[in-house]
Amino acid sequence: MSTIRDIAKLANVSIATVSRVLNDDSKYKMTEETKQRVLNAAKQLNYNLDAIKRKKSSGPKSNKPLKAKIGCILRVTKKGYNDPYYMAVLAGVEEQLREAGIDLAFIKSGPVLHDKSVLNSIFNEPLDGLILMDPLNDHIYNFIKKRVRHIVGIDTLRNDIDDVGYDHLQNGILATQHLIDKGHTEIGFIGGSGESGDIRDSQRYQGYIIAMHKAGLPVNEEWVIDCRWYEDECIEKIDRLCKSNHLPTAFFAASDLMAMAAMKSFYMNGIAVPERVAVIGMSNIEMSQYSNPPLTTYHVPKEELGRIAANIMLARIQGFKSLPLKITLPTTFVERNST
Repeated sequence: MSTIRDIAKLANVSIATVSRVLNDDSKYKMTEETKQRVLNAAKQLNYNLDAIKRKKSSGPKSNKPLKAKIGCILRVTKKGYNDPYYMAVLAGVEEQLREAGIDLAFIKSGPVLHDKSVLNSIFNEPLDGLILMDPLNDHIYNFIKKRVRHIVGIDTLRNDIDDVGYDHLQNGILATQHLIDKGHTEIGFIGGSGESGDIRDSQRYQGYIIAMHKAGLPVNEEWVIDCRWYEDECIEKIDRLCKSNHLPTAFFAASDLMAMAAMKSFYMNGIAVPERVAVIGMSNIEMSQYSNPPLTTYHVPKEELGRIAANIMLARIQGFKSLPLKITLPTTFVERNST
């Protein structure tokens, strides 16, 4: 049976785009050519479009249709709602909820909640559940938790709510170890500091440190690049490092977007990847296979993160009780040509 992942691959679009086309979601702009390409791919793969139409017209088939108001707080980068990692996770959430006959009541980003008037207006009305992709600062998080009964996190690392994610620490170790196994002894790190403002709080950075120390390799602070998850900042800082003529022979970038931003900067400075500098990323976003060279990375099951989080939310709303669940999904090593 064909899936939306198969359609996305054939149509050369993201899974999120396929989900929006099939569900006739008009909230996001896209060209008619893109819509038609998705629909043609669906027909070519014999995807059951009639079932979707029946589901939308008749609602869920269970004896007791679930009615719930569920919102989502999305983690965003400087590019706003265009980060392919979080869009893929969101697509998983939306697809699973729609199978239960529920559309998200709202999608907001973490940064907008710093405005008190916005925060109050969003959570002034009753809400059955919240999918939380941004860990938020403690003040905003506690404000929300007092007002929303069911919160399911995705990679928030918060202990008092259900949380679905992957092992950032272990994957940081594995990615760095791959570079060490390739013979590199001068290895840098590219990542972001997040809400705390301290990159040392990043578990992927901690994994990098553990692997380096275990191998008896020094960590050069000049090669630890905190770009705050901004691509332009990553390009700028790597550019300065290139011009200093004091580069390591490899970098572990804590996300594919940062890895590709770094490779762009290397290209602009005439530095060959992987001949002069090897690069490994983390997440395996769709475009990473098309970078130049194709990016070695770890595949994070993004849509599955969203689907499982949505399923936990539905179970909680229907009365499932337990201590907060902590679900860690496995990752898969994807070796390409950048290392």
